[in-house]
Amino acid sequence: MRNIIMAWRNLWRKPWRTIITGGSVFFGVLLSAFMTSMQFGSYEAMIDNVVKFYSGYMQIFTEEYHENKTINNTFEMNDSIRRIVENEKEVTHFTPRLEYFALTSSDKITKGAMIIGVDPASENLVTNLEKWVDEGSYLSAGDDGVLVAIDLAKYLKIGIGDTLVLYGQGYHGVMAAGLYPVKGILKFPSPELNKQFVYMELNTCQEFFSAPNRLTSLVMMVEDHYHLTAAMRHLKMEIKSPYMVMSWSELQPELVSMIEADRAGGLVMKTILYMIITFGIFGTILMMISERKRELGVMIAIGMQRIRLGSVLFLETLMMGILGVLAGIVASIPLAYYFFINPIPLTGDAAKTMIDMGIEPYMYFSMHPDVFYVQAIIVFIITLIIALFPIYKSFTLRLTKALRA
Repeated sequence: MRNIIMAWRNLWRKPWRTIITGGSVFFGVLLSAFMTSMQFGSYEAMIDNVVKFYSGYMQIFTEEYHENKTINNTFEMNDSIRRIVENEKEVTHFTPRLEYFALTSSDKITKGAMIIGVDPASENLVTNLEKWVDEGSYLSAGDDGVLVAIDLAKYLKIGIGDTLVLYGQGYHGVMAAGLYPVKGILKFPSPELNKQFVYMELNTCQEFFSAPNRLTSLVMMVEDHYHLTAAMRHLKMEIKSPYMVMSWSELQPELVSMIEADRAGGLVMKTILYMIITFGIFGTILMMISERKRELGVMIAIGMQRIRLGSVLFLETLMMGILGVLAGIVASIPLAYYFFINPIPLTGDAAKTMIDMGIEPYMYFSMHPDVFYVQAIIVFIITLIIALFPIYKSFTLRLTKALRA
């Protein structure tokens, strides 16, 4: 206890020395937390762009549909599946879909497109589809109109009120053909989505494909991807053959690979940052020991044991580390929160690259607790390791040189 009191008093005998040393720890936490928040935010934005625009966090479909995505491998919603999904506490919303390809035509122009039958209300809760209606209006229950993605509409040269011709193959080979008025134009941030999607009300879509009550998938959402693991674990135990459940990461392995590659690059950059932080903190500790060399020599000369001197110096460094870490967390949280609320807009080639990847052109930040406490722990461990140096120095200090310093 006496050592702790002595170490605390020593900190404030020269406040600027304490502030400089603690400041190196402070900026270490601040910089590493800021960088990690930006890194995590970019990953969350990538995942959100996949799950909130189209795929959802999880999907239920048949095993046959997973192997061969034809309309013949669809299923009918039953009470058992509905009960499992409704009882899963991690699932916030779910929506049924019927998806299949068909030819879209207007006048003499024809192009293949993905036809997606949705329940307008539940689909809007899952993917916020209504938000992307650029012209016209959103679908309603029993609607016979369609929503067409903007690039597809431009290619077909159609607009609000025009008639879209759909032609394809329905359930069990039945011919599917129909005329549908264009009710709205969708404009997604992703170029790929803008080129190929046509949305219809679910019952209208089932009628078009001659597939009453049939679904290709049940799309589910959770609060965020940190809740996904628990939801998947529970659903995989409940969902039995011939049905199966898959997460967005299983449905989008190329995105997972891209995130992992970026994470590896980020790890290299963070390692360099930790090295800079380490040398920064070590430099301030070295300076502190050097300028106190005479003081330390006098303390040993008047009878202070070297082991006690080392423990006091260790406690001083430890306290400066704690103060710096706490200050770094306190400063980094509001800084990251500001950019979390106000993401940095990107321009030029960087914006174009992100748009081509289907991501909104902003630099996003994350407020997940891991961003802050993990970085604080890492920087504090670095400080603890560096705090061993004053102990070493107290045992190797040559008294005659120290007294002449």
